[in-house]
Amino acid sequence: MNDTPIHPNDYSSLDPLAETQPSPSLDYDPLAAYQPIRIPKEARPRQKARRRKSGGCLGCLGVFGVFLALIIGAMVFFAFLPGKTRVLILGIDLNSDRAPAGSFLGRSDTIVILQADPLKPQVSMLSIPRDLWVNIPGVGENRINTAHFFAEANQEGTGAQATIQTIETNFGIRIPYYVRLRFEGFSQIVDAMGGVDITLEEPMAGLDAGRHHLNGKEALAFARSRKGADDFFRMQQGQLVVMAAMKKMLNPLTWWRLPVIVPAFFSAVDTNLPVWQMPRIGLAVLRVGVDNLDHRTITREMVQPFVTEGGAQVLGPRWEVILPLVQEMFGIP
Repeated sequence: MNDTPIHPNDYSSLDPLAETQPSPSLDYDPLAAYQPIRIPKEARPRQKARRRKSGGCLGCLGVFGVFLALIIGAMVFFAFLPGKTRVLILGIDLNSDRAPAGSFLGRSDTIVILQADPLKPQVSMLSIPRDLWVNIPGVGENRINTAHFFAEANQEGTGAQATIQTIETNFGIRIPYYVRLRFEGFSQIVDAMGGVDITLEEPMAGLDAGRHHLNGKEALAFARSRKGADDFFRMQQGQLVVMAAMKKMLNPLTWWRLPVIVPAFFSAVDTNLPVWQMPRIGLAVLRVGVDNLDHRTITREMVQPFVTEGGAQVLGPRWEVILPLVQEMFGIP
């Protein structure tokens, strides 16, 4: 093979069409064909400035708005459905010696049956004395407030349902939902609200007649006080505080505190009440008005005090008087 380089003028010997093509000059540079063509700056086309796309953010806001509207619409829909919402409210006095942190091991010293009907509208509340002597399923006869303790001590998380079963057995009324609250957590909720206001027509629990603003600690002390009164007055005091808290929560001037109130509430409360049921109760209370709630207690005339063989002072129920009251307030079942 001949390695002698071919002169550019001899390309015709290799390419039969070379005669029809211009011969490259002697100073031909093959790389020149690949050099970029430089365009003056003035001749370069200007690129349009890119606009920042805001469609993504607007889209997210739109989706969130639709989602929020669906939630609100669903809650309004469920709020106006016919029917009653019945809840058992329990205030738990923790056993400080045995109760682990965050538990509900204790007696239910506050027992309230609440029923709300937003369409009627009607809101009924019945307070049950903690010393009422009843039949506790699986235990036998004892104070009604011990039903929660016995069940909770046996298996954590069962106290509320045991109390519901006890009430259903003795009162003949079905209660699907419960809300149980630690007493010390109640004071935190009241503080998160900014306190509550109560008005007394006569001196009660160490307070003079008139209007009083109570912080969390004072509200709890008032609700549980037996100063100069018995357990029946104590139930009335508890209802006064509960209604004061309801009135405070329904006041729009309190709503800016919700970011503080909601965490305080859920840290102190255990409930099986569905979220969609909560607006039904709120709507019913709003339509009726806190001052027009049907709130009653099982009174002295409805019980017969006696002393057990063990020496405990308890209240024997007069069912012939109590059950007609339950029928009047809640209906059966």
